[in-house]
Amino acid sequence: MIVHNFDPVLINLGFLSIRWYSLAYIFGIFFGVYWGKYLIKKNFSNANLSAQNLDDYVVWAVLGIIFGGRLGYVFFYDFNFYLSNLAEIAKVWNGGMSFHGGLMGIVISSFIFSKKNKISFWSLTDVLACISPIGIFLGRISNFINGELVGKATDVSWSFIFPNYDQIARHPSQLYEALLEGLLLFFIMNSLVKRLSKKNGYLSIVFLMSYSFFRIIAEIFREPDQHLGYLYFGLSMGTLLSLITIFFGIFFIIWKSKNDFR
Repeated sequence: MIVHNFDPVLINLGFLSIRWYSLAYIFGIFFGVYWGKYLIKKNFSNANLSAQNLDDYVVWAVLGIIFGGRLGYVFFYDFNFYLSNLAEIAKVWNGGMSFHGGLMGIVISSFIFSKKNKISFWSLTDVLACISPIGIFLGRISNFINGELVGKATDVSWSFIFPNYDQIARHPSQLYEALLEGLLLFFIMNSLVKRLSKKNGYLSIVFLMSYSFFRIIAEIFREPDQHLGYLYFGLSMGTLLSLITIFFGIFFIIWKSKNDFR
């Protein structure tokens, strides 16, 4: 086993601290936009989507991620606490973000942005589907550095003890998620982009279904939130939400067979 002793703060100047988690957001967006522009130029040249559109969308994406991720955590993971402590909702720096909430925020911000700028909603989300694993990968690495979202107890040789959580050897589930939802999903999406880029919506569906499947696998090794535990049918909240997104993926596949995403 390995003792986790990473400091979540990279630089501490007293009046200002730079955290790994903040850098994950910054570099996730930076590298995502860079890769997105490359994909637009190479594979989405026939779509009414430009590199400038992606630049303009960054602010919308940040707002969608922050508001969606925060409100998703509030409603999905700790509603009773925040209902009694409304002022705590704004304190994002204290932690508490939900991927599925961020996903909803991105969908809403993408829909409004595409309508406002008269571009294809599905072309935009297809590009986002190809670049999002970059941010997910960096975010999960930051979760590991922070020693949060720890895995279940185990005796495997690569287990970690997270002293700020307890003294039990646990799966580094954050790294499992980084590999599955980040690295592997990135290669899957970008291996399909050339084939599916001209079929609006397909890449978005692949991302939704693949992420959900990988998240369900990762949840097997991840300790459920202490204040929630396991919910219906012995499933964690992350698993339940991922099953819902799989349902939506199936719905979109059926819809796609009858309609065009354009």
